[in-house]
Amino acid sequence: MFAALKEAEEAYSNNEVPVGAVIVKSDAIIARAHNQVERLQDPTAHAEIIAIGAAANHLGSWRLKGCTLYVTLEPCPMCAGAIVLSRLDRIVFGSFDPKMGACSTLYNIVQDERLNHRVEIISGIMDDDAKLLLREFFEKKRE
Repeated sequence: MFAALKEAEEAYSNNEVPVGAVIVKSDAIIARAHNQVERLQDPTAHAEIIAIGAAANHLGSWRLKGCTLYVTLEPCPMCAGAIVLSRLDRIVFGSFDPKMGACSTLYNIVQDERLNHRVEIISGIMDDDAKLLLREFFEKKRE
């Protein structure tokens, strides 16, 4: 989660919503990313989506079996769908997202029994650090 927080700090320094993600397989980081929505002018350029694409490229497969996604904020519905489709084993996230959270707060897409794949969820890891970064970013934006 430390590496995901570093990615979130990078997003913050680039005036992006500070969300960072890394994907780990066999105790090694195989992908890292942060939000790039503003830089790319792409509403799908969330940290999770970029990291999933990078991990798939790294492995040469869209199936990310045996991988864990670490992300600083609970994924939104778009990212939760990509998490299911990529067959990740596990997601570990920091802060819950009361406005867009789709991995337990508003929805639980990644564990919906109607879908063909379910993902283990571990939540609240380094929550205070992730929340602080988000709070500072949005307070600065409001000024």
